[in-house]
This record gives sequence, structure tokens and C-alpha cells, in this order.
Amino acid sequence: MLMPLQGRRIHYDLVGPETAPTVCITHSLASDGGSWAEQVQPLLQAGFRVLRLDMRGHGGSDPVAGDYTMAALADDVAQVLASLSLPRVHYIGLSIGGMIGQAFALGHGDRLISAMWCDTMPASPSGMRAAWDERMGIVRQAGSLEPIGDGTMERWFTDAYRGQHPGRWKEIRDTIVATTPAGYLGCCAAILDFDFTPRLSSVRVSTLVVCGSDDAGTPPSENRKIASLVPGARYEEIAGMRHFPNVEAPDTFNRIMLGWLEAHKHAR
Repeated sequence: MLMPLQGRRIHYDLVGPETAPTVCITHSLASDGGSWAEQVQPLLQAGFRVLRLDMRGHGGSDPVAGDYTMAALADDVAQVLASLSLPRVHYIGLSIGGMIGQAFALGHGDRLISAMWCDTMPASPSGMRAAWDERMGIVRQAGSLEPIGDGTMERWFTDAYRGQHPGRWKEIRDTIVATTPAGYLGCCAAILDFDFTPRLSSVRVSTLVVCGSDDAGTPPSENRKIASLVPGARYEEIAGMRHFPNVEAPDTFNRIMLGWLEAHKHAR
């Protein structure tokens, strides 16, 4: 479904009974809500309503010209929730989705029941500017994400995944390539210009941080750091996984996710 928002449209998918607690999910850079397909049915079966949002210029959402900020991306989420009359939600986000989740907790904490941030960072990646500049330059020159598709998939999944799940592998790679350059570059700018570390101690939301043990881009050390900074937060690690444990190890991820949500299901 498409929601008009300040002269553009945000794509969202909302399923489940209106009376159920809502889980709001945000995705990674160069992905979309479809990257959470492995979680939808388990969440519905557990009695939750599921809202998946596509970021600006990703999936079915219109791009916005120029650089984005984490605060602006979090405000997009807040406006969608307000338009859908969803006062409070459980929040799950992966990669930049987890960064947006942190911005949302800091700017809209009263809208949260619980938070689950996965394979993410508390601040812009130090020492990685050259690598990001290279990727962004390739996308600008090509006018497409096609040249970085395979490299992105290698960072996201283990070498075995493609052979075991070729159809799903291709589906996710196709989503990367379909991402608009404006959406990708705008979100890259947000990733390269944020630092929540001084403020995470002010978060007053029940928080779980999850990470794949072999995630090189948003490593376990950074995820453990988030958990150490947010009062009362917990950290869980999924062995042998890279950046997308929710897709590659759904049984383990869903067990962690549903255990967490069940513990907070009746909080209001």
C-alpha cells in the first residue's frame, strides 16, 4: 500500500488483526520490506500485527533528492504510524533499520513498547569512509546498483547460502539492483553522519540487540557496544551468520525474536 507523505509516497505492508499488538519493521540499505518475509507468518501466528515499511527510494517508496539523516528517516516512520493511528509499537530494525530504530527511540521513545536492533551500529563506521566513497562513486557513475550487487550479497550472506537457496538469493539480489540510486545515496549520507553513542544512555525502552557472529560490516563488537550503552539492554549473537541472520538462519532468529516479543507482548 502507498501512503502520501509530503508530496511523495511511502510504501508499507500492514497485516494482522487490528486488535493485536503491532510490530513495526525497518530494513537494511538497498533492501525493502520483503527482506523480512521469513518473519511475517511466525509473527502473525504468535498473535502480532505486522507493519513493514520501505525507506525513501527503496522498494515501493519514492526517492527524495539529496542527503538524508537518521532523524528524518525516523520521522518518516513516526508519520506513517500517526497516519495509521498506531500509538505504540514494538520496533525491529536491521542495519540502517536498526540505526533508524535508535533515532526513533531517541526522538519518539513514547511511541515504543520494545525495541530490537539487529546487525547495526551506534555511530558512523570509523575507518570505512574510503570504502563507502568507492561504492557511492560506482553507483553514481553507473546510475544503478547493478555493479555492487554481487559484492553486497557476499557481505550479507555466507558462501553456502547461494547454493542452498538460489531462488531467495536471486530475489534479494534483484531487490538490491532495483533500489533507486537517489535512495541508496541519500541513506549512505545518513550512515556516514550520525553518532548516537553519547545519547543511548537516555533510552528508556526495553531493548534487545542481535548480531551475526561473522558480520564484518556491522560487527558484534559494535552491537555489544549498543547493548552496553542502553540501560538494561540485552545482547544475543547468532553463530556463523553474516549481515542477514533473519533470512539465512530464520529458525534461530525467529526463536530469539518471538521470545523477546512474547515477554513484552502485553506491555502498553
